[in-house]
Amino acid sequence: MIRLISAFFALVLVAAACAPVQTAPTLGSDGKPLPSLYRIKERDTAKLQFRMLDAVNALRGASAQPVVEMDAALNAAAATHSRDMSIQNRPWHFGSDGSSPIDRIRRVGYQGTLVGETISETYESELETLAAWMEKPDTQRILLSPEATDMGFAWFQESNGKIWWTLVMGRDGTALTPQPAAF
Repeated sequence: MIRLISAFFALVLVAAACAPVQTAPTLGSDGKPLPSLYRIKERDTAKLQFRMLDAVNALRGASAQPVVEMDAALNAAAATHSRDMSIQNRPWHFGSDGSSPIDRIRRVGYQGTLVGETISETYESELETLAAWMEKPDTQRILLSPEATDMGFAWFQESNGKIWWTLVMGRDGTALTPQPAAF
């Protein structure tokens, strides 16, 4: 019996050692938790892109705007620009070759028109970045534009954890053609 109790006690100790340790977050001078480094794994690309698409469409729905669809060409334009901003070490809408957002969507073969581009340099997650974009009238206007039908979203993360986010909204070329009225 003592052997059984000892084995049970040892098993409980091993299980307790395997349990995750809950540590209190480190607080900053303002009393708020300091952010932890947000690392993105390559295998999470599609998951992050569709999480952002879902979040943007939820915001658009709450504002009575139509949903947008993920567009591979706009994703490519966003990815190219995110990496280029990292190389330039500044968040801005012009490429190191002088390209504009319109030039970039044309280069990847997007057939529609540019509605707008939002960018960010941060250590925050994609949803924290979206929340920051929604606080600014100019980026909010792009995200909620009734003209948008397509979205591209990508990022580049540096080894130090800094993330360069780019979100591109476009209007599909077929959406530009007026449709005849139904009788």
